[in-house]
Amino acid sequence: MALVTLKELMKDAQRNHYAVGMFNTLNLEMIKSVIRAAEEQHSPAIIAVAEVHAPFNPLSLIGPIMVKAAREAKVQIAVHLDHGLSAAAIKEALELGFTSVMYDGSTLDYEDNIAWTQQVVEWARTTGASVEAELGHVGGGEAGTAEENHEAFYTDVEQSYDFVSRTGCDALAVAIGTVHGVYRSEPRLDIGRLRDIHAKIQLPIVLHGGSGLKETDFRNCIEHGVSKINICTDMFIGMMNEIRKVADSGSINYTEVITATEAAVAEVVKQKMTLFGSNGRV
Repeated sequence: MALVTLKELMKDAQRNHYAVGMFNTLNLEMIKSVIRAAEEQHSPAIIAVAEVHAPFNPLSLIGPIMVKAAREAKVQIAVHLDHGLSAAAIKEALELGFTSVMYDGSTLDYEDNIAWTQQVVEWARTTGASVEAELGHVGGGEAGTAEENHEAFYTDVEQSYDFVSRTGCDALAVAIGTVHGVYRSEPRLDIGRLRDIHAKIQLPIVLHGGSGLKETDFRNCIEHGVSKINICTDMFIGMMNEIRKVADSGSINYTEVITATEAAVAEVVKQKMTLFGSNGRV
């Protein structure tokens, strides 16, 4: 197939009421595993790296690998910068050929979030890339920071239309009760808020903090406008379980770790694609 934009993937997902998974890929093994799973499932997918992960794999090194892998894939793959916080990282991702960037201005004042998102949209339009923005603030963190899940940070329904209208973003990440990382208690999602936001903006909605939710949570979210779901922690859990098994076996062969973790990631990804309804779409 081809390297595609987030906007292209979201168009079909919205039309046919399914969600495309975004999978954070911190190394070559994870990139290969996600794309292999997507090809086996005949599913579109989004491979991503967050700015906070740069210390482990600089964007300048992993970015070109992601773009090349997406171009050579047999299915539609978007390459995405997750939680872009700085102008430097966002511009670098666009220069490297990423087809989607997320600007995370969720901790800024409302007007500042709008102003910076408008700027990112302007930059992205020069390369044809899509832009995801965030209104409200999803708790936790991509680097494993503490859980934070307070209704005061939830996306404001009335602001949502004003925000997307003024910024021109292509997708909106919302805060409705999910958190990044591992849930410390059973999540309770505000589906009513999600439904109202969807009715207001008629734009693809992004669900962050997808790892650990129940099947019914996913189905309810997709039914009410979610077209992109972010997954990271579930892949980490699968990988660590396999690493422990290899270590417990007494093996000192690192290639066994590579093989085991690739298989673990692929299995998690395939399960999510089936759950999200993106399998068999391409």
